Amino acid sequence: MNNLKVIERRKIFFILSSVLILIGLLAMPFNAARGQGILNYDIEFKGGSVMQVDLGTDIDPQTDIMPLINELLPDVAPRIQKVTGTTQIIITMHPTTSEERTKLYDALVEKYNLTGEKGDILLKDDNFSPTISPEFKMKALQAVALGAILMLIYISFRFKDFKFGASAVLALLHNVLIMLGVYALFRIPLNNTFIAAMLTIIGYSINDTIIIFDRIRENKGRIKGSDEEIIDMSVGQTITRSINTSITTLVMVVLLYILGVSSVKEFAFPLVIGIVAGTYSSIFIASPLWYEMRKFQRNRNKNKVAESKGKKK
Repeated sequence: MNNLKVIERRKIFFILSSVLILIGLLAMPFNAARGQGILNYDIEFKGGSVMQVDLGTDIDPQTDIMPLINELLPDVAPRIQKVTGTTQIIITMHPTTSEERTKLYDALVEKYNLTGEKGDILLKDDNFSPTISPEFKMKALQAVALGAILMLIYISFRFKDFKFGASAVLALLHNVLIMLGVYALFRIPLNNTFIAAMLTIIGYSINDTIIIFDRIRENKGRIKGSDEEIIDMSVGQTITRSINTSITTLVMVVLLYILGVSSVKEFAFPLVIGIVAGTYSSIFIASPLWYEMRKFQRNRNKNKVAESKGKKK
């Protein structure tokens, strides 16, 4: 695949990425204007409510209880967990008032014809504080920033060229912004899985980028040609491997999404988007960014030489 002409078409790739990122970024203030918050923070970030109910019979939470909760209390993003070996369920949801929880309790009593003392049926009914504190959020951001700096240093040292490191980190930033946009657009709950998905994609995509950069370095040492020719050749030599690896991973993640429960789907869906974005950025964004940095440096050096010659005259 040496006829890709990645460098010749780089502006198309840059524009496509810019549009996708812009759509995601614009979705955030649009959500805020609608009173929904820029992102759909889950109960780990803003606290919530929990109810533990003994229904006296075995049920399927997704088909029996979920529609009832969504009808009575829309936008509370309920999660329902069965207590193994019992007829109890645990419902966690966004913060609700005691009146709203009483309304839900009464609906469950009526639907399942529950009798007896309320304390024997409703085993837990309470609000809880966020489990992800502001300090944890800050440490997570610091960890990502530190990781990016270390990657920049490592890649720059390994390839003996700061531009390789800078373009790789910018490609990672591209992936992070795409992921954030997906979370904002599709209102995917932002919880612990967000951090896991983000770190997974960062680690996955940097590997592909380094492989392509390795091939560029090898080709520069043994082939005479312009940067455009060497990059196009290097991408053409590695693209099949990159795509095959991504497809293999995607098959497993898509199966997770199809067969998994709702909490697994919340992790798998953005992971699918992240793998596609990471593969795309490794092939079509990272190398052109390196090329643009090389081109900028060459032009600056030429200008300095011209200036120095002008001063001598």
